[in-house]
Amino acid sequence: MSEQAETAGHCVAHSTTARAEIGVIGGSGFYSFLRDVTEVRVDTPYGEPSDSVFLGDLDGRRVAFLPRHGRNHHLPPHRINYRANLWALRSLGVRQVLAPCAVGGLREKYGPGTLVVPDQQVDRTKSRVQTFYDGEPLPDGSRPGVVHVGFADPYCPSGREAAVTAARGRGWEPVDGGTLVVIEGPRFSTRAESLWHASQGWSVVGMTGHPEAVLARELALCYTAIALVTDLDAGAETGDGVSHAEVLSVFRENVGRLREVLFDAVGRLPKERLCPCRNALDGLELGIRLP
Repeated sequence: MSEQAETAGHCVAHSTTARAEIGVIGGSGFYSFLRDVTEVRVDTPYGEPSDSVFLGDLDGRRVAFLPRHGRNHHLPPHRINYRANLWALRSLGVRQVLAPCAVGGLREKYGPGTLVVPDQQVDRTKSRVQTFYDGEPLPDGSRPGVVHVGFADPYCPSGREAAVTAARGRGWEPVDGGTLVVIEGPRFSTRAESLWHASQGWSVVGMTGHPEAVLARELALCYTAIALVTDLDAGAETGDGVSHAEVLSVFRENVGRLREVLFDAVGRLPKERLCPCRNALDGLELGIRLP
């Protein structure tokens, strides 16, 4: 579809006619109230993204919003097509990604309503494809090479600074740093698993932060996680442990101010990237052409 069409109060456009500089991977609550939203359908060599991408202007920046779980939240964490999502954003011109997510706290001081901007990550997922460079040929006949990207510091320092500063500006003092451990899901942790995670000194636990972060790095994108604590994880408290209803309730209570922080962070992201993320692929033989 090469022409724009009006539908449901916003435009639907072909991906070749739309561009953005910043990507936000999150729920519909982060874009649904914006005016003049353009819905973009993006095809990728890795299949369909979680949903269309929704473009809008925010604080003078062009932003692409992608619902991680789909607009109707029909995709569990282990079935999200993370490769297609990141590829779709880059193909629209995105080079910086903000990724809000709901997490469980692994320390008593990180109770519901705490905002964490992690600087480290631990991967405990099991079945997710976590690289673009798997040697499998793409539809155009190209074949990815063997590529090992640096991932010692998984999050963009410039993006983290923007998020922390934005939160403080809204009077919401964040936890600046910490480790996000990513589990397979969709179940929550057992009490023993939660206690083990806490004993390692990790800060929060979630289900979607990996392989998002490493796939962003493999595309030389900046990636920043902004984690909202919705519960104390099973082993960090007495009682029955976390429930899905509890998570949704706390998220609803805080989504308004999380959106404010997120939008302020968009405006604070540098217009010229000087961070190491942009050079993540320097000197590597990729074997494929990036969008």
